Amino acid sequence: MDAVGALEVGHEALFVLIKISLPIMSVALVVGLIISLFQALTQIQEMTLSFVPKILAIFVALLIFLPFIGNELMALSEHMAERIIAGGGNSYR
Repeated sequence: MDAVGALEVGHEALFVLIKISLPIMSVALVVGLIISLFQALTQIQEMTLSFVPKILAIFVALLIFLPFIGNELMALSEHMAERIIAGGGNSYR
């Protein structure tokens, strides 16, 4: 594999990483923003109030998006296996 092929593999892996982490990070961002707004409006400064709902929301988001994450990782691994068999040919999707 040459340098261009290695860069393509790295690019594909980073793109898939961003694609599978974006939904969970978005849920964490929205829940954190809502909790922060609630704390600012009510002036409740309890530390556990910010962590527990966010952890629960991330857990639920993981359960919801797990099939999507599995499909994306399976597609990437199949593509990498095909690329190894072909000798480093085609790019991802």
